[in-house]
Amino acid sequence: MIRPTVALAGALLVATAASAQVAPLAPVAPAGAAVLRTGTPVALRTREELTIKGKTLRVGHRFQMEVAEAVTVNGQVVIPAGSPAMGEITDVRNKGMWGKSGKINARALHVRVGDRTIRLTGQLDDKGKAGGVGAVAASALIFAPAGFFMTGTSARIPLGAPMSAFIDEDVPLAFSAAAQAPLQVGAPAAPMAVPTSR
Repeated sequence: MIRPTVALAGALLVATAASAQVAPLAPVAPAGAAVLRTGTPVALRTREELTIKGKTLRVGHRFQMEVAEAVTVNGQVVIPAGSPAMGEITDVRNKGMWGKSGKINARALHVRVGDRTIRLTGQLDDKGKAGGVGAVAASALIFAPAGFFMTGTSARIPLGAPMSAFIDEDVPLAFSAAAQAPLQVGAPAAPMAVPTSR
């Protein structure tokens, strides 16, 4: 008969081994614990398109991103690929007359891992093309109103655009002390003797 305390300890060991794939983030770092350091690179990608077409994009608009590649510390994944992240628009310039092109500037805000939000830093931008600067200058000399009506192109950051971000705070990590036990392989069984009939 298995005693309840032994069965409980076994269940806890199995649960610990199953959850050891992603190292949890600890609120307090114990002595000698690993730390996700400030400046650690995090590859992100946008989960929505950002464009000044329609002139609806505004400074302060927040947009969805996700982690493109898992972040590891000491060989263990601490921020899995696909973790949700957030960005914010910091500057918008709509295209305008005299060939003025559009512009979008954005920054990374944070990434979410479990119930923890980790601050990020990083920039993303796009600038449209000027609407024929030489043609605008020539039009301005010959016939000024023609140059006035020439516009540049809109700025656009497509869905899935890459963004290089960095961890903006030291984050203590709590690695599980229990490692999964290696598979035990026993000695091969002796061949079974089969009697032969005469």
